[in-house]
Amino acid sequence: MPFSSLLWVFLAFTFSASGMAQKVTQDQPDISSQVGWSVTLNCGYETSWSYYNLVWYKQLPSGQMTYLIHQYSQNSNARNGRYSVNFRKADKSIRLIISSLELEDSAKYFCALC
Repeated sequence: MPFSSLLWVFLAFTFSASGMAQKVTQDQPDISSQVGWSVTLNCGYETSWSYYNLVWYKQLPSGQMTYLIHQYSQNSNARNGRYSVNFRKADKSIRLIISSLELEDSAKYFCALC
């Protein structure tokens, strides 16, 4: 694998709140890509809430969690620097798009519902 290749690992996160189950699922396999390219990460969710936020984080090899971007359920697609989302409320899905990949982007990525 070339030095410039990047690897992502995805995990699922599920929790319960107020007696109603809220669920986030990331079923995408590991991805490798090249520095300078773009990549899209998928996340599906289930919720009974009318208003909510979806948040993307990355976990560095040190274990530190870093906030990337959030999407409020009532807003159009969010953007934060190289990070943007494709939010489809009707499909209950949100995709994280990372453009101009850097070596520092090699990490585990998590989608959370709050």
